[in-house]
Amino acid sequence: MRKLPRPAWADVLLALVATVLTLANQVGYFGAELTFVDLSLAALTVAPVAVRHVVPVTSLCVILGSTVAYAFLGYGAVGNRGLGVLIGVFTVANVRSSRIAAIMAAASAFCLLAPEYVGEATLKWPEAVQTVLILFIAWMLGESSKKWAKRAEEAAERAGRAAADERVRIARELHDIVAHHMSVISLQAGVAEYTITSDPATARTAISTVSESCRQGLTEMRRLLDVLRVENENEFPDVQLASPGLDDLPGLVDRTRDAGLTVGLVVRGTPRALPPGQDLCAYRVAQESLTNVLKHAGPAAVEVVLDYRAHELVLTITDDGAPRPSSAKAKSHGIQGMRERAELYGGILDARHHSPRGFQVVLRLPIPDEA
Repeated sequence: MRKLPRPAWADVLLALVATVLTLANQVGYFGAELTFVDLSLAALTVAPVAVRHVVPVTSLCVILGSTVAYAFLGYGAVGNRGLGVLIGVFTVANVRSSRIAAIMAAASAFCLLAPEYVGEATLKWPEAVQTVLILFIAWMLGESSKKWAKRAEEAAERAGRAAADERVRIARELHDIVAHHMSVISLQAGVAEYTITSDPATARTAISTVSESCRQGLTEMRRLLDVLRVENENEFPDVQLASPGLDDLPGLVDRTRDAGLTVGLVVRGTPRALPPGQDLCAYRVAQESLTNVLKHAGPAAVEVVLDYRAHELVLTITDDGAPRPSSAKAKSHGIQGMRERAELYGGILDARHHSPRGFQVVLRLPIPDEA
């Protein structure tokens, strides 16, 4: 598991303080009996703490080896010399697997207690129990710290994924809004330019369609921006409800007709309200499909079929246009966005060429009995 970065000097400082405390304790207790070798071994029972996050298991092994050697010199293994062992056990439990941590904790208990019972026992059993209990606490603290760090890391990853998903959602909404209305505007502006002198009435109708599409696009952009500004949905519930849905589908069809397509709308089954997410998904799929026809199919007739079934909604958009040679790659991004929308709500989207010509998009969305 990846750990949060820790400044190396903090471990060095901890090792320095622990070494000073250990040496001071030993000098105060044994005094002139200590030789240079004795002091060096005493220091090695804590000094490896300086590299505990670089080589945690090796560091603890050196501490344990020094502790056993120091004990066999006749100075005992329990006392302040156990400070390095406690820190080492905590660190291994914090940064290594639970299995390795348990093995090292058991080895630490053995290394601290075994020298005391070689020959004449010098450690009473209550002190032995206390030593094991303290090691157990150090081990458990390390395990708890590891789990906390893992939860914090997972929470950060979830937040990162949520932010990425939100960026994708916003990008998808912007694409759907801008692509549709800009396609209508581009086509109708071309019509107006072409007929401005020869057929002023047609030009005026085209300009009117451009104006209406601009207003609709700005309205949807404002809705999206309002949703992004709101942090508490319960405080401003109407903002979410302002998103377009299937109730707005007839208006979308009318605007597409105004842009020059022949569009038929058929509703089968008993219409019923959908959850907001599915409602928006179905509307956006219809909008993107009609936009693709406008951009890529040339003059075409389109049929939009909305079929309310017992447990699913089936939306089918079929056109009879002839695709332009350069349109296939451009279409794929919009289709991928529609497919991702459908999958988000447990649906399936199928998009393919329709025989003998044209293109067909079929969206299947599961809906509850009482949406």
